[in-house]
Amino acid sequence: MFTPADHDFMQRALRLAELGLVTATPNPRVGCVVVRDNVIVGEGWHRRAGEPHAEVLALAQAGERARGATAYVTLEPCNHHGRTPPCVDALIEARVGRVVAAMEDPNPAVNGEGLERLRAAGIDVRCGLLQQEARELNIGFVSRMVRSRPWVRLKVATSLDGRTALPDGRSQWITGEAARADGHAWRARACAILTGIGTVKDDNPQLTVRHVQTSRQPLRVLVDSRFEVNPAARILEGGSTLVACAVAAADRVAKTAALEELGCEVITLADARGKVDLPALLRELARRGVNELHVEAGYRLNGSLLREDCVDELLVYMAPTLLGNSMGLADLAPPQALEERLVLHWQSVDRVGDDLRLLARLPERT
Repeated sequence: MFTPADHDFMQRALRLAELGLVTATPNPRVGCVVVRDNVIVGEGWHRRAGEPHAEVLALAQAGERARGATAYVTLEPCNHHGRTPPCVDALIEARVGRVVAAMEDPNPAVNGEGLERLRAAGIDVRCGLLQQEARELNIGFVSRMVRSRPWVRLKVATSLDGRTALPDGRSQWITGEAARADGHAWRARACAILTGIGTVKDDNPQLTVRHVQTSRQPLRVLVDSRFEVNPAARILEGGSTLVACAVAAADRVAKTAALEELGCEVITLADARGKVDLPALLRELARRGVNELHVEAGYRLNGSLLREDCVDELLVYMAPTLLGNSMGLADLAPPQALEERLVLHWQSVDRVGDDLRLLARLPERT
């Protein structure tokens, strides 16, 4: 169904889409290549919401050469008006002869209808080329569209014996500089970074992207059930922080006002136990356009997220060191039998400096 040339051109479109890894949110990362007579005549990638989509940019570069050409696009072209006009209209008006899409758009406003409109216009449409690669590139967008929650990546730094901190909570630094810089690259691609009040009290982190260049800082999210955060905490500096608590609004008026003066927002999402309702928080973040959520928290919040099925994959940096009887990765009760243990699936194992980077996905997330 697809030729080697088709694969090559779609690979190029995927590489273009990756250029929007940090900036495209909350939109998907999309690349497009327009090819005529086996030669690329136009390229484009979606930079940020409100700006032209990949197809429009590629068609503009191709000009008249787009007529009868093949457009390779990493995601089904949109057929609805958002901040920009439908890409389907642009492809039809350019009179391309063929469209090859890597995958259908899971957005209910599109979801196959874009491809059908192209077919109805007499364009040869094919879909499914390098579909898995395209899905991985937009795994957060797919999660938000299909599950109404972000893709949640829980990041931890551990010793070889799985310890994340000394008994007194100190954890800086278990891994080396290369691993920390790599962790900041994962922060940069996320739409939001989440932590808990325990980490804020112990480490007073900024939770910003600093060790790699970025044109955008993710939203910072603090889980603080009892609303204990100090207004002088570094996580609140510069605003753009969402504090989720379980305290009634009437009980926190003055402190909320102080945080709002800093440019932060406070919301109440309480569960039956008087804790922050974590699944509800994920739904709220999805409503705000968060595709990928990066978690850097302590073992208690890590355990709560895992117990409540709020984690999709673990990003673990493992240092060649031993910490002995110290704090573990997550506060989880041991299984009653080995058959009941949580089994993850390896996605990748790489060396970063002197440390290992392990990416493991929870069941049914592969």
